[in-house]
Amino acid sequence: MPLSGSHPDSFPSVPPIDIDNPATVAAHDWAAFNAVSAMHNHWDRSGWSDRTRAVYWLLTISDSAFIAHARRCQSFIRHLQFDEIAPDGFHLTLGRVGLIDMLNDRGQLEKVAATVQAQAPPSFALTAVPLTGSRGALRYSVAPWTPILELHQLLVAASNTCGLPPMAPTARLRPHIGIGYANRTLPAALARNAVLPLRALPPATLTIDRADLVEMWREPGEYRWRVLYSVYLEAGPVHEAD
Repeated sequence: MPLSGSHPDSFPSVPPIDIDNPATVAAHDWAAFNAVSAMHNHWDRSGWSDRTRAVYWLLTISDSAFIAHARRCQSFIRHLQFDEIAPDGFHLTLGRVGLIDMLNDRGQLEKVAATVQAQAPPSFALTAVPLTGSRGALRYSVAPWTPILELHQLLVAASNTCGLPPMAPTARLRPHIGIGYANRTLPAALARNAVLPLRALPPATLTIDRADLVEMWREPGEYRWRVLYSVYLEAGPVHEAD
């Protein structure tokens, strides 16, 4: 699935030439991070406050081998004093559906989850390559992008069909898995020097078999959420969270 065009709000702004090759994606992400002179406070972002609660689609990650891999990486960068993502908080963000106070009809959310479930693609393997960064976080590069982008297109279409607010277009998505957020301004070179040795680690492999529709909010130094509905990447009924 080719991507084209520059999106300044995305990072990197331009997608890699080969979105499905892990080495190509990782090199492209690193080149983009290498061009960043300063990292900034991730939490100083428009559209969020301590009271914001929003509905998102996430690929939540509970794979124990990946979590151990990510925790090892976190231990090497602890001196940077970033806000670490907790073991139960690793995720790949697919996109925001809308603010919770704009989604008063719970039936709409059930309908969108059921719509996605009825067309759910098969599960897929994902390679997470350590380690790179952005303007406000440290993260894994991931590949292939194609199944993620195809899933995102399905989510966008389902939101439109169900009368929900329009999601950001798929062309803006840059899949990644974060491990820590910058909580202040600092020279990006400090972070690059810290993560450079981690780029010699072997990648982690994940099986993605579920997408979660969640209600998300912020707590000090972290995102938290509760799962509303889980869509399994196979044919079957939608699963409402307990």
